[in-house]
Amino acid sequence: MRASLPEMTYPEILTEAWQQHLAPRAPDAPTVISLFAGCGGSSLGYSMAGFRELLAVEWDDNAAATFRLNFPDVPVYHGDITKLASVDLMQLAGIGPGELDVLDGSPPCQGFSTAGKRNMDDSRNQLFHEFTRILRDLHPRAFVMENVSGMVKGKMKLIFVEILKELKACGYQVSARLMNAMYFNVPQDRARMIFIGTREGEPSHPAAASKPITIRDAVNSPLGTIGYITASNERHSIAKRSPLRSLNRPMATIVKTGNSRMMQPWKVEAITAHEVARFGSFPDEYQWIGKVNERVGNSVPPLFMRAIAGHVRSHVLQSSKSFSRT
Repeated sequence: MRASLPEMTYPEILTEAWQQHLAPRAPDAPTVISLFAGCGGSSLGYSMAGFRELLAVEWDDNAAATFRLNFPDVPVYHGDITKLASVDLMQLAGIGPGELDVLDGSPPCQGFSTAGKRNMDDSRNQLFHEFTRILRDLHPRAFVMENVSGMVKGKMKLIFVEILKELKACGYQVSARLMNAMYFNVPQDRARMIFIGTREGEPSHPAAASKPITIRDAVNSPLGTIGYITASNERHSIAKRSPLRSLNRPMATIVKTGNSRMMQPWKVEAITAHEVARFGSFPDEYQWIGKVNERVGNSVPPLFMRAIAGHVRSHVLQSSKSFSRT
């Protein structure tokens, strides 16, 4: 009997995924447009899954610059999405209504997040209307929308119901599910709400693909724990003043701010930008402009989106009657 091959290490997984990103696109590669694209986490995941991106939309200067640095061949609309007419978007992408395979988007989620004040009146909670506006006009074969898990907790459920209702009103069958990136080769405990919609057929989500990858496996760390302290604290103060995280667990959710306080257990200094990127499942080759923790904390982990995009390509699009471009 042939011996089973050993499991890939995390660095090997990242290397393989990066090669998938660099591979030439197939002539019939599915197409995607990314709204609220950030630094390119979702886009990298789609690219790893073999998609061809037609356009990215992002307003933040550093995020847009980081995106352009890593995706020089993808057109970028760098500006306010509320001022981007759908007809102009389609002209930039070179498509017409009904021709796009997948519309992807991660509307800003600070108003929903349990890490913030959870203000129902936060204007950022309403940016999903821009997603549905463009969804209705582009009429793609499918869509994927990502947001924080906090939108289904407490009073925020009202907005979740509103979002679900509006997405369905655009003419789509919609499935919404809480998924955790740590079950898709991402060494980070990051739960997110994933909406998947189809014009025809039943939408579905990918099943868990891996056991959680630990902090140690992600950064080849020695035994110990990671504590949250400031660089001015002494080494012995970690246990007294900071919650600790075992290196035998995935990293805690990386947020946009505050990650400069995440310390290594074996030396009193901040976790490096390289390690933050690793926790976000960005390959080492990815290039950055601005603060890496802000970019990673505000992004979709590429390996997480690779699994979702791959499932959408092989199960959702292929099973839909509308996948044949008519």
